[in-house]
Amino acid sequence: MGVRYFGSAVRRVEDPVLITGRGKYLDDLKIAGVLHAAFVRAGHAHARIVTVDCTAARKVPGVVAVYAAADLGEVARKEMPHTVPVGHLKQPLNYQPLADREVCHVGVPIVVVIAESRSIAEDAAALVEVDYEVLDAVADWRTALNADAPRVHLDSPDNLVASLHGRFGAVEEVFSKAPHVFSETFETHRGGCHSMEGRGVAALPDPMGEGLTIWTSTQMPHMVRRLVADHLGCDERTVRVIAPNVGGGFGPKGVFYSEEVVVPLVALKLGRPVKWVEDRSEHFVSTAQQRDQAWVVEVAADHDGRLLAVRGRCIHDNGAYVPYGTVAAVTSLAAFPGPYALQAVDIQIDVVFTNLVPNTPVRGAGRPTACFVLERLADRVARELSLDPADVRRRSFVRKDQFPYLTGMKARDGSPISFDSGDYHACLEAVLERAGDDFIARQESARASGRFIGRGIASYVEDTGLAPFEGATVRVEPNGKVVVQSGAASQGQGHATIFAQICADILGVRLEDIVVEAADTDKFPLGIGAIASRTAVTAGSSVHQASVAVRSKAIKIASEMFEVSEADLVLEDGVVRVVGVPGMQVPLAQIAFRLNGMSGMPMVAGVEPGLSATAYYEVRKNTFANGTHLCEVEVDIDTGRVEITRYVVGHDCGKLINPMLVDGQVRGGVVHGIGNALFERMIYDEAGQPVTTNYADYLLPTAPEIPRIEIIHVESPSPLNPIGVKGAGEGGTIPAAACVIAAIEDALKPFHIRITEHPVSPARLRDLIRTAQA
Repeated sequence: MGVRYFGSAVRRVEDPVLITGRGKYLDDLKIAGVLHAAFVRAGHAHARIVTVDCTAARKVPGVVAVYAAADLGEVARKEMPHTVPVGHLKQPLNYQPLADREVCHVGVPIVVVIAESRSIAEDAAALVEVDYEVLDAVADWRTALNADAPRVHLDSPDNLVASLHGRFGAVEEVFSKAPHVFSETFETHRGGCHSMEGRGVAALPDPMGEGLTIWTSTQMPHMVRRLVADHLGCDERTVRVIAPNVGGGFGPKGVFYSEEVVVPLVALKLGRPVKWVEDRSEHFVSTAQQRDQAWVVEVAADHDGRLLAVRGRCIHDNGAYVPYGTVAAVTSLAAFPGPYALQAVDIQIDVVFTNLVPNTPVRGAGRPTACFVLERLADRVARELSLDPADVRRRSFVRKDQFPYLTGMKARDGSPISFDSGDYHACLEAVLERAGDDFIARQESARASGRFIGRGIASYVEDTGLAPFEGATVRVEPNGKVVVQSGAASQGQGHATIFAQICADILGVRLEDIVVEAADTDKFPLGIGAIASRTAVTAGSSVHQASVAVRSKAIKIASEMFEVSEADLVLEDGVVRVVGVPGMQVPLAQIAFRLNGMSGMPMVAGVEPGLSATAYYEVRKNTFANGTHLCEVEVDIDTGRVEITRYVVGHDCGKLINPMLVDGQVRGGVVHGIGNALFERMIYDEAGQPVTTNYADYLLPTAPEIPRIEIIHVESPSPLNPIGVKGAGEGGTIPAAACVIAAIEDALKPFHIRITEHPVSPARLRDLIRTAQA
């Protein structure tokens, strides 16, 4: 076979359906007799519910039912299950499906209206009257632990969710002996998910029995099945969950939401299908967000600028509830010491409640904020010691000969964190070489003409391939088609393409002959979800293992058919051939037909029926991707406008299955990070009311703001999985904000401006410039 797919930039097999408008997203579902849901949501950040009056709503023509929690019984009132373990938390408080006592942020669902159309449901929802006793709210996470702060939850003793601590090395000794110690404060601010498709749920009761089919725009269909069954008190086997085409996820679609309980619950109660699709107004107040953190830190360095140690404290805003544990905060903690071979680290993160939408992982989870802290500290050391920022990194990186490298920190399961492989210096040098060595001259020339340009760099590591497992079944059909089934869901990453590439090479078939089925709990029994840049490592390795097993099975059968040694056989172009004997061959389709069995015909001895195999790749240690970003900017000091004029990425995610898909992931991640740096900020007033609730006020980066993103691939294969890969979904985002902010600060160096926050708007930059000029 002349074609090798693994490593090739083949076109996505998903795209012909999607770009011709034949994709099936949740709102495209045509379910006979479907009813539509609309939710009445809390209009206050903190309030006690006094009464709920649904009388007027129930009288609207076309309304089928209106339910408050009391109308649906205990199942609508009890606290929902968590997506991740929360045993270590001081206060693991979660939503009720419908609130009936207290609401703790704007947007909490209180009533659901079911009608013949969405418009009727929304009109009726506007007639529901909720009488509140408005309570004091906490909108500023930095004050949540103050003694006089209001309680986010009335029955809570305080606003502390959990206190996390990570430490290694002789911290005090390293700091006391270090020739240089610098202190700094940093703040990163919250933004949202804003995927192209909002959330949505549809539920269809089985009219012939106790079964229930749920379609949901989720990253974790198997987890949704488990949690729905747990909350409703039914058997998992009776619940089927399907994630149809999903238009982006970025983390928040991995959360288990109230609507995923309420919609199935009312569908069962009514015995009719029900659908709800989130609108953009709801997205701003009900879909999880992330990034609010405040840091006070110190860095120790030697005379040459080598980073020695970091210590400090962070206050992390977790919002009003804990539906996804403290994963965002934990990943900030575990991200230290970044790519640096530090001697000591001491970090405490206090996770606090506020009366705002919950903070859960958004692309990168807590890693971009930890990266921002580490990279800005590296820049601070460079500035104070008059060094090239690249030299600080060169002298501080973990060296290639140190892998595998124990960082000193612990993973979320308590195991030691160990970097598997990498070449951090190679990524840095590749980026610097591509960018050229003429920047200082260009910067001086620009300043002479009244223009202010700057350059920033930022490096990172990313833990990928999160435990515990994903699985895959590979099956050859009697018609020669190959079916790959997996529990791994997709939200546009191109999973079907990479699974097909892996399988095609091993079985010697064309991509066109492979069908991938995933994200349906009836197609594959177990799955974890598309989170934490894990699918290529986990599901990709499972597809590899299952394909190898199918190949071995086919070779064994052909060996017996031809009475030759297995070593004399090759599998290519979907045919097993005897080497050197033209005509002695058998197609995989014929072997599959034989192994599928025929009445009265005994099976081949010692071989299980079916030309198929199932494999579960189990993760014991994470794989670690890494890279360095470089960007150049120009700042208009009269308006504060920032133009990113160049962006270069050096990226290492191990062996590349499909370079084109990795490029897409990296570019998308960089754009997300640019949004974090310059545009996206979810603003609330002092009462916890959201202020930026539309795209005129909440800004997203668009095409004119994005430069051409140049990507250089460095490949350091992981020794931890059979295909040598690492994840690539979040590396574009993790260092991007730090990189952009460093470039802006460099551009404004003549004004001695220091930037320790993001995002920075034109107005904020004008304030800084005015202050510096005063």
